[in-house]
Amino acid sequence: QVQLVESGGGLVQAGGSLRLSCAASGLTFSMYAMGWFRQAPGKEREFVAGIRRSGGRPDYRDSVKGRFTISRDNAKNTVFLQMNSLQGEDTAVYYCAAVQTIWDISRRAASIEYWGQGTQVTVSS
Repeated sequence: QVQLVESGGGLVQAGGSLRLSCAASGLTFSMYAMGWFRQAPGKEREFVAGIRRSGGRPDYRDSVKGRFTISRDNAKNTVFLQMNSLQGEDTAVYYCAAVQTIWDISRRAASIEYWGQGTQVTVSS
């Protein structure tokens, strides 16, 4: 049974930082591209960042480039999202995602194989 368990969300002031973690189990982690998506109230789930199974070629949506950093530790079956300079528009539930592929993780939510349960990130102004 595949499980992706996120942690690290919370309430932070604008300009602050948070680090999200996603611990994976029940799959061969090093065979999966990993990513983070987010969903704000009333909006569709959107791609935030992705990383290939080797840890190379991180990919980001334009609005988070230079502020967010995705990384992974294959020895610990964990993927991270370091979020700096947080803004109000970053407020959302953040989901960990996994796809078995040698390529980049898809930016389309419909293409994701496994999802975590989500963790809330709230940025106050």
